[in-house]
Amino acid sequence: MKPAPTTSAFDSLRRDAVPDQAALRRVYERPNDAAVRKQMTELTEQTRRLIACSSLVFVASVDAEGNCDVSPRGGPAGFVAVLDARTVAIPDATGNKRLDTLQNVIATGRAGLLFVIPGRTTTLRMNGRACVSTRPELLSQLTAVGKPPVSALVLGIDEVYPHCPKSLLRGGAWKPEQWLPADAQPTSAEVTLAQLRTPGLTIADIERTEADALRYRYE
Repeated sequence: MKPAPTTSAFDSLRRDAVPDQAALRRVYERPNDAAVRKQMTELTEQTRRLIACSSLVFVASVDAEGNCDVSPRGGPAGFVAVLDARTVAIPDATGNKRLDTLQNVIATGRAGLLFVIPGRTTTLRMNGRACVSTRPELLSQLTAVGKPPVSALVLGIDEVYPHCPKSLLRGGAWKPEQWLPADAQPTSAEVTLAQLRTPGLTIADIERTEADALRYRYE
């Protein structure tokens, strides 16, 4: 006998979920004119300056089957290069080598970016066509992460949109007095140990691996 299929809260909630865009729009007011008009198709001097101040970018991508992924990219402020008013390039620093984002981009040719500036509440959203480049003359320009990368994610801008600061203000992202104490969350090593479920593997083993990965992060 086959085991009964497991269900989740999602399985229940999807039964009466909002069925289409028209139904969704009926429960919200229309956006104001400024919220619509400030979407552009190229960078301004001000949005270029935001990118130059950003040291953290979240990259959204999707594979050919529709499976989504969001991954962070970080580096010194300005590590994302503005190639022209319609093109930016993100160097691919040493990571876990799963290549989830890059493989998705190759599969679908699309990506979305969210630029974050530590200590500031303005974020910048960017969506468009995307590709992975290994062109040497491009990579030689992208040394902010320590040395030329193996590849770069290149985004051709279809839309660029500066978000209002409400989400970061609500979350108290840059207000230490609102942060939870460090021991309120499991450590990175504890999370990894629970995910791996490898017999004999200890937190100390994972902590050593993590320390080495940070020490040699540019190699």
